[in-house]
Amino acid sequence: MKIIAGLGNPGARYEGTPHNIGFEAVDAIASGAGAVWENKKAFKCLMARCGFGGCQVLLVKPQTFMNLSGDSIAPVVRYHNAAPSDLIVIHDDIDLPVGRMRIRKGGSGGGHNGIRSIAERLGSCDFLRIKLGVGKDKSNVVAHVLGRFAPEVRGTMDRVVAASVGAAAKLLADGAGSAMNEFNGWSADGRA
Repeated sequence: MKIIAGLGNPGARYEGTPHNIGFEAVDAIASGAGAVWENKKAFKCLMARCGFGGCQVLLVKPQTFMNLSGDSIAPVVRYHNAAPSDLIVIHDDIDLPVGRMRIRKGGSGGGHNGIRSIAERLGSCDFLRIKLGVGKDKSNVVAHVLGRFAPEVRGTMDRVVAASVGAAAKLLADGAGSAMNEFNGWSADGRA
């Protein structure tokens, strides 16, 4: 079983914020596949099953708030007898400029508390990440990731979300190396 988890914070207050771009990406996968979200209280998440990228996939949106994402995702991985390498996590990245995307396998959380939580609870960093660039406001990082996208940025982020769906499908169908080759130089404005 392959698992794709999008990271974010639950509730209308956080919709449309940079920190919730992972939720937007898995929502787009679910919508395209005709999957229906179900509340799975035992796993503290919303979950949907679908065929995607040539695989049967479990989509997950933790409802624990970002910093405790591992409290939801690690039990899902274990219950479904999946390995950490069967997990793809889609999340925001403040160190990537707006409109950029990067696929990475393993490594540290890079300061992202949701990724740190997943790695700690799984006991492994050996999962794939699709990192979506949301840029950084060095003067107030928290206000930036929990604020709304500026109108001129929203269209760019819609293109990033759409491209992340393609990146996730490529990861499943052709593997990490092929997906990295295609998407790690990708930019919403068409520049490499």
